[in-house]
Amino acid sequence: MLLFVGLGNPGKDYAGNRHNIGFMAVDRIADDHGFGPESRKFQGLMREGRLGTGKVITLKPGTFMNESGRAVGEALRFYKLDPADVIVFHDELDLAPGKLRCKTGGGHAGHNGLRSIHAHIGAEYRRVRLGIGHPGHKSKVSGYVLHDFAKAERDWLDPLLEGIGRAAPMLAAGDEGRFMSDVAQDMQDASPRALPPKPAPARKRAAEPDGGGGMFDALKGLFRD
Repeated sequence: MLLFVGLGNPGKDYAGNRHNIGFMAVDRIADDHGFGPESRKFQGLMREGRLGTGKVITLKPGTFMNESGRAVGEALRFYKLDPADVIVFHDELDLAPGKLRCKTGGGHAGHNGLRSIHAHIGAEYRRVRLGIGHPGHKSKVSGYVLHDFAKAERDWLDPLLEGIGRAAPMLAAGDEGRFMSDVAQDMQDASPRALPPKPAPARKRAAEPDGGGGMFDALKGLFRD
């Protein structure tokens, strides 16, 4: 059995945040593969289903991001799993938007959700790193990750989630290379997206005696993460 953990913050106010892409990924997998309804367990929301021949539990911790490890540790102990049976889906600032990489073990790179999981089950779990890009300066990170995906970002986010859902059986089977290549292929097939037609060029007008000229407020969100 495998435990697929999506990282994010609970509640509708955070549902569309970049920080919640892990929640989005496990929801897409569970929806696409007919998992059962959500139930409250392990300080979070879980669903049960199958990928290929194996049983999979998805878990979205109901704690806030920096306490995610509590829910993961509780589920791991209940099912008597090893850390290698846990796959965590999380946002990754150090990957370009839409890029996906798998990894086992290693550091948490300052990600508070991973830091908490490290503290509860150790570092030797598997991870799916979901690139969201970097805002450019450390001082902007909190506001960036706790802000909703922009409408334009759906051009890569939707195909990414679709690819993750479609390729999830490969991940469950342990073929991470095939999983990554299948998702990348889905992303490639979805791009380039159709662009809106360019407006017709404006007609030249005769010069007029009097000319005239016309003239992101980044809200830094502070949260417990």
